[in-house]
Amino acid sequence: MAITKSAKRAIKVSTKKAFVNSKTERTMKDAVKTLRKSVLSSAKSMVDELRLAYKALDKAAKGGIIKKGTADRKKSRLAKAVAKVSK
Repeated sequence: MAITKSAKRAIKVSTKKAFVNSKTERTMKDAVKTLRKSVLSSAKSMVDELRLAYKALDKAAKGGIIKKGTADRKKSRLAKAVAKVSK
């Protein structure tokens, strides 16, 4: 247990950051999963879902949850899958 005032504050900040990071990560994963499902079913809303997935991946990369290269790679693969189905 934290004893000093600064240690207590650090625990509080760390808890808040962990909550925000987990929410961002969950949003990212859900957006990617939804897009993958719509690609498999060839749904019409793939373009909107691709946009949401891009947004979620960029936010996760900006926040340091995933690295920028990882976000770029995932975006590239998702776009490739959508293009393949759209033909």
